[in-house]
Amino acid sequence: MENYKFRGYSLLPPIVKNLIIINTLMFIFELVSASSFRIDLINLLGLHSFDSPYFHAYQLVTHMFMHGSFSHLFFNMFALWMFGAALENYWGGKKFLYYYFLVGIGAALFNELVVWLSHKEMIATFEAFSHSPTPATFISLVKEYFPQYLSSVQDWIYGWEMHPANMSYAKEAIDFLGKEIYKIINIPMVGASGAIFGLLLAFGMIFPNTLIYIYFLFPIKAKWFVILYGAVELIFGVMNEPGDNIAHFAHLGGMIVGFILIKWWQKKDKNYYTF
Repeated sequence: MENYKFRGYSLLPPIVKNLIIINTLMFIFELVSASSFRIDLINLLGLHSFDSPYFHAYQLVTHMFMHGSFSHLFFNMFALWMFGAALENYWGGKKFLYYYFLVGIGAALFNELVVWLSHKEMIATFEAFSHSPTPATFISLVKEYFPQYLSSVQDWIYGWEMHPANMSYAKEAIDFLGKEIYKIINIPMVGASGAIFGLLLAFGMIFPNTLIYIYFLFPIKAKWFVILYGAVELIFGVMNEPGDNIAHFAHLGGMIVGFILIKWWQKKDKNYYTF
């Protein structure tokens, strides 16, 4: 049992502190490289889907240190400190770092699988349309995948319906969908959120009755907070609302991998305990 007792309490233990520093420095490098050297580090180090020509295996790790905005960075680092400090104090630095990277990479792989399957379906639908393009099929595709453009293409669709034999409409529709699908396939995922949700899950399992104050006002036990947050992520992930640029399945993936890892540790070492 000694291996799992607190090793002394630190408000900002070394691994959490260094992760925050590295993430902050990388965010500064993002801004400087883009403004001064025209180098897009998010595109280079962010995680692209398996079917993107920009995908590289190293992105499974590097995406965890990229963030899209200051608020994205701030809230991830705040959560890293809030949940990670207690876990590092509890596990020790080596075990904490091992867990952090495993859940982060696991979350990325989980999200990659979901994204690849959705892309596969979208591409198959597009290819079927390109072989037999019609105004009605085009409208249904825009509604399903690109509803933000629906109002702006209404007049153009009306023109196609009035002149169905004019192949220039079909060619333009195919080109339009092809370009938009290419954009979607090549959008990189960035952020430490997958790993952070793994930490949240671990915190809820190890300190289930610890109170978390939502908006610093409303207390809720950690175990219920984790269950609620997981349910919300699942709902939003399944809904897949257009314009939602949050990788909900990466969050779920971090929680799932974290749950499996902790259960494995518990089974492997009978002295492993939770509060």
